[in-house]
Amino acid sequence: MKPVWIILTSGLCALGGAATAADLPPTRVVKAAAVPTPYDWNGLYLGAHIGFGWGYSSSILVDPTAAGAHKNFGGMIGGLQAGANWVSPSGTLLGIEADVSFPNYLDSNSVVSALASARSGVTEKFDMVGSVRGRFGIVDGPWLTYATGGLGWGGARFIDTAPSRDEEKQLRQRFGWIAGAGVEYAFAPHWSARLEYLYGDLGSANVAFRSGARYSSSHDFQSLRIGLNRKIGGIESGLSSPTSWIEPESDRWEIHGQTTYLAQGYPSFPALYSGPNSLAPNAQLKSTWSNSLFLNARLWDGGEVYFNPELAQGFGLSDTFGAGGFPSGEAQKSDFPYPHYNTSRLFLRQTFGFGGEQEELANGPTQLAGKADVSRLTVQAGKFAVTDVFDGNAYAKDPRRDFMNWSIWAPGAFDYAADKVGLTYGVTAELNQKQWALRAGYFLMDAEANSNNFDMRIFRRGEYVLELETRYTLFGQPGKLRTIGWLNSAYSGSYREILADPALNLDIAQTRRGRIKYGYVLNLEQAVTDDIGLFGRWSWNDGKTEIMAFTDIDASLSLGASIKGTRWGRPDDTLGIGGAVNSLSKDHRDFIAAGGLGVLIGDGRLTYRNERILEAYYALALNKHLTFTADYQLIVNPAYNADRGPVSIFSGRLHGEF
Repeated sequence: MKPVWIILTSGLCALGGAATAADLPPTRVVKAAAVPTPYDWNGLYLGAHIGFGWGYSSSILVDPTAAGAHKNFGGMIGGLQAGANWVSPSGTLLGIEADVSFPNYLDSNSVVSALASARSGVTEKFDMVGSVRGRFGIVDGPWLTYATGGLGWGGARFIDTAPSRDEEKQLRQRFGWIAGAGVEYAFAPHWSARLEYLYGDLGSANVAFRSGARYSSSHDFQSLRIGLNRKIGGIESGLSSPTSWIEPESDRWEIHGQTTYLAQGYPSFPALYSGPNSLAPNAQLKSTWSNSLFLNARLWDGGEVYFNPELAQGFGLSDTFGAGGFPSGEAQKSDFPYPHYNTSRLFLRQTFGFGGEQEELANGPTQLAGKADVSRLTVQAGKFAVTDVFDGNAYAKDPRRDFMNWSIWAPGAFDYAADKVGLTYGVTAELNQKQWALRAGYFLMDAEANSNNFDMRIFRRGEYVLELETRYTLFGQPGKLRTIGWLNSAYSGSYREILADPALNLDIAQTRRGRIKYGYVLNLEQAVTDDIGLFGRWSWNDGKTEIMAFTDIDASLSLGASIKGTRWGRPDDTLGIGGAVNSLSKDHRDFIAAGGLGVLIGDGRLTYRNERILEAYYALALNKHLTFTADYQLIVNPAYNADRGPVSIFSGRLHGEF
């Protein structure tokens, strides 16, 4: 792991790390204290920022003739910063700050330049931009106005492609200067927000490829960004400030965070053959790392806004190919060698209470703490995951905290609307009563299978979901049954049509048109004791058209148990064991057997058997905010192929949250 990861991990672990969209244990909510005037800006701080970064590049490719280009580039960015301030009695601030920013997860946002010649095609991408800067400012109570400048640097990759040879990648570091200005406001005893502009000249880079091609470029980089900082003590007290800085400071807003590092690997396993989408039979080890903030605020009576910026990095096993029940819920379908920024969630929620009995809502990443009428209507609109609202389960829901396998933490045959990182745009409504809840939602579908582009023909294309949750008591213990029905109207291909026309060479895109796909989910959770819970899911879809967003499963049954460690003196530990059996429809399996490729599977041939999965994990609570999990999975007939496997997968997961 590169040194920058050590820096980032230290920063995010200091912020605390947190949970994802699943339910979290409640944390204490503290009423806001008045911001002192003048505000004490002295001390160390950690923070995060998001914004828009852009630049202008000049590049030349010589291979052997010369081609040049000038290009504007840009997109959303996100990153981290850390620094220290000293304020004189007159109100003059001197400080030093280090920061790093990363591009958006959309590949086009990181492209600085692209040039082609008769023999080569070279693409330049930026991986990160950072700086170490001094700050000079004037303090006026909770306000700070400042100028800043110092050393700037950037990490870039240069990719040479040509039809006649293998792709070649080279990494380069650029160095230059960065300067700018900003304004910052302290809105709580330990929190401040800023607006900042930076301009940087990052110098030039020259690259010589093995093919003989030579590429050189120069560019500037500008950014306009907003940031959030958390003060962690005066310079004299450093990180040992006695003030607890992991507690919310207002009943109108909350800040949560999480960091999850997951390493996963397996020894070699038998395979008679492999295809483009196979799990590689040779031993391998891959890792992923995600870092998130959850910024939640109460705007008015019943009105709330939720914002979840994230940085994600890493690779799934075999680039997230090779099994219908893929072994890591943290593995994205977009592989990121360096962190990439994403606005994972940004939505509004309005709750209409109908009076009568009330209940206490625990705070969490996607839930502000407070009282609410049990009888209520909640409407939500914006960007989020379908599974944030539908298919809840207390024991198997969150791959950052419990089961990791896709077909155990989620219903495998539920082809829910999502881009490559599992998110979409939609609107939902929930009618809640004491013994039941009814939820409905509409979501944008991918414009084509397994993509980051959404079909904007609203209501003509999209996903419709309906869920009925019933709550009951069995032998004195609570339980829930969720019944989900869903329908996708999407631009998709047909397995049977592509098989019927050999001239199409199994290119399922040739058969795409507006089609309907539908399915259902039965989701059960049942407490046996206060420390033992059981769960089960059965999911099914019609299996006639290509999978649009999730995974190659047309029917799935999963069962399992979750056990708290109270009996062996570890009440905050959890032991989980579960299993799944996945299958394909007749049309789907014939397509794969003929050599077709699904979103996650495709071995070139197929000796069909049901895919069978066993998973067991032990989550060891290191302290209140940090958990280490050891996980084992056995996948028999990976990708439904009796000619490959079985494969044993071992995982280690470190998860922090606040």
